[in-house]
Amino acid sequence: MAQFAFLYRGGDPVPDSPEQKQKRLQKWLRWFEDLKANGHIEDRGFPLGRAGTTIAGAERAITDGPYPEKDLVIGVTIVDARDLAHASELARACPVFEQGGCLEVRPILP
Repeated sequence: MAQFAFLYRGGDPVPDSPEQKQKRLQKWLRWFEDLKANGHIEDRGFPLGRAGTTIAGAERAITDGPYPEKDLVIGVTIVDARDLAHASELARACPVFEQGGCLEVRPILP
């Protein structure tokens, strides 16, 4: 088994209605539990806030950002899978797609 990072990108922010929030949360929890039950969760990870700063350039200038309209990473999970193809198949069931987001699968280097 190898380790892969699932990087969640974009998607609608959390809905306003408490019922919608709960439905969305339950979908995510079921998906995580399925991965865990099948031995694929290494680290469930965490969601990331949408506010922050970016430090760049030789001057290490600090600017506001990242911005949601620019490919914002909203969370990360570490999973175990046989290979990249297997990790990609595991990712296909992720609820982020129902929110209009996408999921990047990246191998973690030893």
